[in-house]
Amino acid sequence: MFDIAKAFIVNYSAMIKTVVCGASGRMGSLISQLIARDKNFSLVGAVERINHPEIDKEIEGIRIVRELAKVVEKSDVVIEFTAPAATLAHLAICEEKGVPMVIGTTGFSQEEMGKIEDISKKIPILLSPNMSLGVNLLFKLIKEAAVILKDYEVEIIETHHDRKKDAPSGTAKRIAEIIAESRNSDLEKIAKYGRKGLVGKRNPEEIGIHSLRLGNVIGEHRVIFGGIAERLELFHKAESRETFARGALKAAAFIVKQHPGLYGMESILCNTVKH
Repeated sequence: MFDIAKAFIVNYSAMIKTVVCGASGRMGSLISQLIARDKNFSLVGAVERINHPEIDKEIEGIRIVRELAKVVEKSDVVIEFTAPAATLAHLAICEEKGVPMVIGTTGFSQEEMGKIEDISKKIPILLSPNMSLGVNLLFKLIKEAAVILKDYEVEIIETHHDRKKDAPSGTAKRIAEIIAESRNSDLEKIAKYGRKGLVGKRNPEEIGIHSLRLGNVIGEHRVIFGGIAERLELFHKAESRETFARGALKAAAFIVKQHPGLYGMESILCNTVKH
């Protein structure tokens, strides 16, 4: 039986030397704080964009630098929460130095995803739009529901804070991908991002995806499966970014032990179940 409580237990053999990119951001600063309090990790590098006001200041006793190349050789793993262009630049450095990477950045194009997949043939990469335990369990439940309720219509509603730059969220995109893959459908052809005007009768195969931006909402995702005379709703609410930060550390502990390849958080769940 799958034990949720044990899903993210990882056996550590040594301190994991970690570099955080986007170290002054909401996620990067929280991850750095957790590393400083975790006996299994050590923060050896902090990186920010070239013109960031925090450059040369310290975070958890580590000076923030502009260039990953200056600190990457000290590390066992790089944790990345920045923007797609920066992530790809940093990934090229990790490829050159043979350092695994955990990527929490969202908003990649298909072409950029192709580059990540190519580099994953040379170094281990864990890429996830959402690193919380609850959301990754949600992914598993959605996959089952999409198959069992194959004739049900689906709508996805995601809500985030008003400063989030990309829409829909990476998590919402992944939910839509899981549903489309489970039903052998082409997401590009059936995704509907909001509706306006005389849109006509709903295509039962389409997946509706809607984005809300409100105040300081950390992250909420609701998936609705609608059938005749009934409706199933799956809902996840994140109340603190710490759940994502802790997941990133679990991801780092996992990826440093892997062979080259592209992994997701589901790999951690599957690995735990096998053992």
